[in-house]
Amino acid sequence: MAVSPGGKSSEAVAAGGAAPSGAGAPAARRHSRLTVLSGPSGVGKSTVAAELRRRHPDIWISVSVTTRKPRPGEVDGREYRFVDEREFDRLVASGELLEWAEFAGSKYGTPREPVRRRIGQGLPTLLEIDLVGARQVRKSMEDAVLVFLAPPSWEELVRRLTGRGTESAEVIERRLDVARQELAAAGEFDHTLVNTSVEEVCRQMVTLINSYQ
Repeated sequence: MAVSPGGKSSEAVAAGGAAPSGAGAPAARRHSRLTVLSGPSGVGKSTVAAELRRRHPDIWISVSVTTRKPRPGEVDGREYRFVDEREFDRLVASGELLEWAEFAGSKYGTPREPVRRRIGQGLPTLLEIDLVGARQVRKSMEDAVLVFLAPPSWEELVRRLTGRGTESAEVIERRLDVARQELAAAGEFDHTLVNTSVEEVCRQMVTLINSYQ
């Protein structure tokens, strides 16, 4: 069960629970549906995406554009494409982004053309984005499959956010405020997975991607 800050629970699939068969690596199809992975900041979306990239290179994972400064260990073009405000605004104005949002003082967006091209080629395609972006994708691509990644508990999410050590107290508090709102939006998604194990979440993600190809 995914537990919200208010103590309410929503039905979810906990990592390690039963999953349908077909969890092997997905093969390219003539037609592919976009899968979107979202959830609150600190829940582990980037970690899951990185593990999927490592274990299943046949799943194409979009690289977002951001005005945020790189964190230690991040590589331009791998975790994100890092750009300045002027370049980001140009991408927005020219319609080159499938979705974009501003969060904690930085802008994030998904380049449209690479996603369109991979789906057209029938490749399993995944976006790892925030709630605002997921809602935009839902409006523009109604057949996209939206997956919400939930923390085991609110306390665990707070621990993960405060334990990063890379952001100020002000930024962390803003992230927590947004996280409360994001957890309440889990019902808007097609599937909810509880991140108790990155390995099991990856297995379930592959199963879902396979089932919609």
